[in-house]
Amino acid sequence: MALDSSSSLLPPHVVITGAAGALGRAVVQRFLDDGARLALIGHSDAQLAEAFTGLANSHHLLIGADVRSASSMQAAAQQVLQVFKHVDTVVHLAGGFEMGAAVHELDRAAWDRMMDLNAWSFVAVQQAFAPSMVDRKTGSVIAVTAKVATRGMAAMSAYIASKSALQRLVEAAAAELSPHGVCVNSIAPSVLDTPANRQAMPDAKPSEWVSTGVAAQTIAFLASPAARALHGQHLALDA
Repeated sequence: MALDSSSSLLPPHVVITGAAGALGRAVVQRFLDDGARLALIGHSDAQLAEAFTGLANSHHLLIGADVRSASSMQAAAQQVLQVFKHVDTVVHLAGGFEMGAAVHELDRAAWDRMMDLNAWSFVAVQQAFAPSMVDRKTGSVIAVTAKVATRGMAAMSAYIASKSALQRLVEAAAAELSPHGVCVNSIAPSVLDTPANRQAMPDAKPSEWVSTGVAAQTIAFLASPAARALHGQHLALDA
């Protein structure tokens, strides 16, 4: 068993947001292979039921919730904890990407959209699940940032700013939670090889991108006891 758990007799309990996306499906399969019990969070119950027909009516949970809403995430966490009693790992995959206007032409709606999806959602998820981990003095939280978050690029200001904000939030949360036994880190891929990215960038070379399977393996490592000494780190992923 690669994952950390409070008891070797119990499967680890893992929450995954954005579970129905391309990366989400790869991460779900990796944790299923590791024997985890999963709570999968997506846009809606119907979306999750369609994506994970084999998990419906099982000991796993499929929960429709809005990661941008603190109250929606609190309700989701309450449901998860009522059934699972505790959570070992939270994998926050939900987020978004948009190319955009130049900074001097950027509109507030685009800015708010990226900040809500990529930065505030992490806050909402943390507020929902971190307190129970602090109470147990153990746990791990893993986010998906971006390799490009280190510096600005043309036509990507809102996206990069939101991913940079997410990295700073991960670092702050790590400093706050590590004394309580909770690890907080992220993976920072260059470009993930997903159907959406292939459609958006038809002239690019997917062979130079990061596979969702490799990203899922790195996330599983961050959830494992081998990563217990990592706090506030962003593991950059390249092909």
